[in-house]
Amino acid sequence: MRMSIEKFIQRAVTGWMIGEGEYSDIVMATRVRLARNLRGYSFPIAATEAEALATDKMIAGVLLDKMCQQEYAYIRMSNLSRLDKEILVEKHLISPQLTNPKRQGAVVLSEDETVSIMINEEDHIRIQCIFPGLQLEEALKQANEVDNILEKELPYAFDEQFGYLTSCPSNTGTGMRASVMMHLPALTMTKQMNKIMPAISRLGIVVRGSYGEGSKALGNVYQVSNQVTLGKTEEEILEELSNVTARLIAHERQARKNLLEKSRTALEDRLYRSLGTLVYARLLQSGEAAKCLSDVRLGVDLGLIEGVDVSIMNELMIFMQPGFLQQYANSELTQEERDIFRAKLFRERLLIDDVLPSTKKTTEE
Repeated sequence: MRMSIEKFIQRAVTGWMIGEGEYSDIVMATRVRLARNLRGYSFPIAATEAEALATDKMIAGVLLDKMCQQEYAYIRMSNLSRLDKEILVEKHLISPQLTNPKRQGAVVLSEDETVSIMINEEDHIRIQCIFPGLQLEEALKQANEVDNILEKELPYAFDEQFGYLTSCPSNTGTGMRASVMMHLPALTMTKQMNKIMPAISRLGIVVRGSYGEGSKALGNVYQVSNQVTLGKTEEEILEELSNVTARLIAHERQARKNLLEKSRTALEDRLYRSLGTLVYARLLQSGEAAKCLSDVRLGVDLGLIEGVDVSIMNELMIFMQPGFLQQYANSELTQEERDIFRAKLFRERLLIDDVLPSTKKTTEE
């Protein structure tokens, strides 16, 4: 575990942002998370500092011993600045709960950032595997491999009747939360999401914003995940989530088709206006940036906008966040300064990739 935190902080593009994988035009990423606790130790929400340090030492010891031959980094939250923590949250590598100083938390990250093992978050162990596109089975396989290593060496809190015991009762059972990060601009534009979300919840699936519970659907990006883990196997949970995801993909594709057939000119106008904003704006607030990024991404996926790589759109989704902006600027920024710097960063990044010549050609044709 020789890597330093600087690599994870300075690198905006992580493994799941490469824009590959099945249905990658709609499904941005797949995540599987396993929650585990140690038998005989207070859960992190009730643990003393001494108990938290003891569990951290025990878990980290196993990871250092059993996974040292691989490219992993062990990072204690107490050694990070506020900005460093914010960036890791923005990249979906840790949760906001792990930044709580009372938890004595830590994280173990794989070199490609597809595996994140949080220590003393809401539970003693949170194994997270995140893959590009729709790869539920692959993400679960990776998570189970890490889980098997830990379970051989650590006394898990497990009950024959209830399964894995967790801080939150809704996670008890398999302890698994699987989620799919989806870009659903057409369903949002046509106001169908408000009707779809209640219907999905009745199937035991929840739709949240791009950063999970309590967050907004920034840039029309939603997280679709299972609600219940008790009484179901991991395979059953994945099958249910996969079925709902397939329906959402079909509905989004149909909504995109309808927009093209019935409102093509209005759609093109909106998408190109958003591209123009990203390329020329001098002040760019985060909400406007997210909306414009969503529009341009939709234009790329529909073949209306050429010369823009989807991975650049994913990269800019992270770069636009307050933590990354300030890290990139190497300075604390006020909100107005962030809006100015965000616009400057977007102009430079898009112009570097010759967006203007390509779009001009497409428009003339």
